[in-house]
Amino acid sequence: MSSPISDNDFDSLINDAGLDLNDSAKEPAPAEVPPGLPQQDLSFFGKIPVNVTLEVASTEITLKELMDVDAGSVIALDKLAGEPLDVKVNGALFAKAEVVVMNGNYGLRIVELSGSGLSGLGV
Repeated sequence: MSSPISDNDFDSLINDAGLDLNDSAKEPAPAEVPPGLPQQDLSFFGKIPVNVTLEVASTEITLKELMDVDAGSVIALDKLAGEPLDVKVNGALFAKAEVVVMNGNYGLRIVELSGSGLSGLGV
């Protein structure tokens, strides 16, 4: 796991975002960084883990139908074979993909990114 963020880094992030925990009546920080000040390095955000899942398809069945399921049962799903599958990041749709095999492991080939990109993920 990565090292924790220092108090100075945290304070810099709060101040750079125009947030002030001590005085909410202050004017927001200017949008531009004045020349001569160092740029904040936000590369540590790239180390934050997210959960990527592949959703093949879904269906709705009754509880009775579910209770009748046993080994060898087949449940029909709502997606056609060969259709791109949904890639979700932390539960939000991120892309459409197809399954590939790489060095004996499953992988995903992204065929289409969702229109909202990262902004739709709540990050």
